[in-house]
Amino acid sequence: MTRYEVPVLIVGGGGAGLTASMLLSDLGIDSLLINARPSTSDLPKAHLLNQRTMEILGDTGVAETIYACGTPPENMRATAWYAGFAGTADAGRKLGQMEIWGAGYTDTDWMVASGCPSTNLPQIRLEPILREQAEELAPGRVRFHHELVEMREEGEGVTATVRDLDAGRDYTVRAQYVLGCDGGRTVGQALGVEMEGPRNIAQEISIHMTADLSAWARDPEVLIRWIWLPESGVLSVLVPMGPERWGPDSEEWVFHLNYPSDDPRALDDAAIEADMRRALGIGDHPVDVHRITRWSLEGVVASRFQVGRVFLLGDAAHRHPPTGGLGLNSAIQDAHNLCWKVAAVLDGRASEELLSTYEAERKPVVARNVECSLSNGANQFQIGRDLGLVPEGDPEENWASLRRLWSGRAEDEACRRAASRAIATQSQEFRQHNVEYGYTYTKPKAAIVPDGSPEPELVDPIRTYVPSTRPGHPLPHAWLDADDGRRLSTLDLVRPGRFLLIAGEDGLPWCEAARSVANRMAVPVDVVRIGHVRGDYLDPRCQWLQRREIGPEGAMLIRPDRFAAWRSQGASVTAEDDLERAFGAIHMCPTAGGAS
Repeated sequence: MTRYEVPVLIVGGGGAGLTASMLLSDLGIDSLLINARPSTSDLPKAHLLNQRTMEILGDTGVAETIYACGTPPENMRATAWYAGFAGTADAGRKLGQMEIWGAGYTDTDWMVASGCPSTNLPQIRLEPILREQAEELAPGRVRFHHELVEMREEGEGVTATVRDLDAGRDYTVRAQYVLGCDGGRTVGQALGVEMEGPRNIAQEISIHMTADLSAWARDPEVLIRWIWLPESGVLSVLVPMGPERWGPDSEEWVFHLNYPSDDPRALDDAAIEADMRRALGIGDHPVDVHRITRWSLEGVVASRFQVGRVFLLGDAAHRHPPTGGLGLNSAIQDAHNLCWKVAAVLDGRASEELLSTYEAERKPVVARNVECSLSNGANQFQIGRDLGLVPEGDPEENWASLRRLWSGRAEDEACRRAASRAIATQSQEFRQHNVEYGYTYTKPKAAIVPDGSPEPELVDPIRTYVPSTRPGHPLPHAWLDADDGRRLSTLDLVRPGRFLLIAGEDGLPWCEAARSVANRMAVPVDVVRIGHVRGDYLDPRCQWLQRREIGPEGAMLIRPDRFAAWRSQGASVTAEDDLERAFGAIHMCPTAGGAS
């Protein structure tokens, strides 16, 4: 049997696995990715890519391609709720509308947070972009239609048997670490890891189709249409999928329907298409159904994210309801957290204990994401109840409840006001900026050095992100000017696999100390001073000055994944010792020798 030796084996070629492959390649770490399916996803699946994710994908070199293929900003500024879609005089009436995820990068909070806007691209078109880049970075190391047969940890590594399903032969892979990115199909089960949380909340049906719906899908700024169906009293969802045109002129769509878990119609494709046509009210309008997918709504988190030398990422570690679009984003962010740590250990700069911080840091974040996704979904159904809709109730009574919202009658004013307030609560899903961008790594056993400072006070822990350089917080974005005339973000200063020391304009002693410690401990560190009128980079708008939370003589260390790891408000007479202790604590070892 042919035998391969590789530092990292990646099992699964979805968002988490392909991102991990690209990140490891950028870090100079050899990896082998295997995926049991012959190709990337043939389902649209997840589609929202938030700001943090686009920063990560920018590191891998695919962000510009994704922006070019994704939904134009003007077509993803809002979401809206409707009474039906077509087929009757009142169908398609708008019940309410709300800005979403930065309103096409016009919301100043999103512009302040990052130079990368959110975008929207269904997984069916995202994954081929990621795969092409992964294959270019690691030729011959991305293998689809190769299936994990078994694996076992032996000594200082993991031995896996892999089957080439095209050639019909098995081969052996010996790796120091395995990343399980297979959606929980193989790796987690083989390790005995349990998924904890509610399952089978609802039976969902997704219909991917080509259809011209422009006659009814008005409102070009609306990305997601939440359609209440008075005939049944239930909620359905309609989302454009491009690929060449978006908004009302989108060529493809996905329509989501809910069925009771014991409804036999959910098993019959013809019945589902008939239900779709009836729900949308489009009769025999031409529709080409590509795929009908059945899936169960659940919100679960793995009991463990690490078992020995094996790590679980993405859907193998957590599965979310789609409300809020946190699943795929969490998967990509898992890879970002883990890969620099694996590289540091493989390069001999860090103790293996650093790898235990992956679960310590990511599990609380994704558990919160799952909780928020569940809450988002529950609140959508609460809106229906607040609108007076009764599932399986009398259609005329449901229509009568909704007609009060546009009747214009004085006696219906309280009803209209209540409906408006009910819909407004869904900002918990569409303005969850602190959940999707402001998440922190401040729990015990994180790879940071706490400085004893209090958490920033938040007006709303879900909806408002407050930039901070407190250890464990993401590096704040600020626009800087370089001497050569370039304008760049503070985030652009962090390079793959390298720490960044940012000092104030008078923090030259910290810079000198960092260079000395980096040489002695063989830690890759870049060093910059930032000030409004003095420094290696200038802060023309005083954005950094407002967010740095250190004095002119202070400094901070930023991890390779752009999270603050340590800071000093001012100068120190023991700067070298302070930094040496900080690097030792971050790397989970007293010293951090190894390759530079």
